Amino acid sequence: MAEISPAKNFLAGGFGGVCLVVTGHPLDTIKVRLQTQPAPAPGASPMFKGTWDCFIKTVRNEGVLGLYKGMAAPVVGVAPIFAICFFGFGVGKKLQQKNPNEPLTYPQLFKAGMLAGVFTTVIMAPGERIKCLLQIQQAQGTAKYKGPADCAKQIYRESGLFRGIYKGTAATLLRDVPASGVYFMVYEWLKTSLTPEGKKFDELSVGTILFAGGMAGVFNWMVAIGPDTLKSRLQTAPEGKYPKGIRSVFVDLVKNEGFLGIYKGITPVMLRAFPANAACFLGFEVAMKFLNWAAPNL
Repeated sequence: MAEISPAKNFLAGGFGGVCLVVTGHPLDTIKVRLQTQPAPAPGASPMFKGTWDCFIKTVRNEGVLGLYKGMAAPVVGVAPIFAICFFGFGVGKKLQQKNPNEPLTYPQLFKAGMLAGVFTTVIMAPGERIKCLLQIQQAQGTAKYKGPADCAKQIYRESGLFRGIYKGTAATLLRDVPASGVYFMVYEWLKTSLTPEGKKFDELSVGTILFAGGMAGVFNWMVAIGPDTLKSRLQTAPEGKYPKGIRSVFVDLVKNEGFLGIYKGITPVMLRAFPANAACFLGFEVAMKFLNWAAPNL
């Protein structure tokens, strides 16, 4: 087992994150719009009947670029977010090793992944808040925000830093801490399981890395989808609608839409999870190989 370098994890993770956003943002837009669409009036049809209907209406009304609404915020933020995520995972692994060559157990990998989730929340929460607001405003027929910077400026002016920009931080932690633990543990487990005897991790084929990364993304979202729905509702709600935060969101959602309402948007999430995270881990591994070659002592 090669010695863990948090610095290389940071750089390679940033590149992997950019690969993830470019691949997965259209389905993320559909997910958020499904999660946050208003409840229909009695006897009326919902704004979107499902994933395909949301896709068709978005492209018809806004063009293909409508699927990329709000992408500037995650693209600007995703490199540092994933850089910090993979950095946190590297730190979490290193903290649990007694010597650099000691292999980690799967529970240890899970704990390292949870630490990565804590690391990312500081910049993930405001980025998610801005992204969600930009994604839903066009579908609702409004144009309050001109872009990410204008959105952040208006939120700060109206509600301040913690009640405005960082609204939904606890919900983001609830989503990302356990999901990140599963994410990294599953990826490492599949890499180990799929490595032929006598071979090393860095000798795995592109197809194997894509499969392991894609499945890690699927398992990640199996854990994250419920808290993610609550987070999206909270972050896009008018001020004061949910006085007790995520608890109020949960009670209101289950009361009005049933428990399965928590899983709104699961179809585009799962359609996006495999290719986006396959691209992420492939980008990470390619960048890590380059860094090991270009800066072996980093």
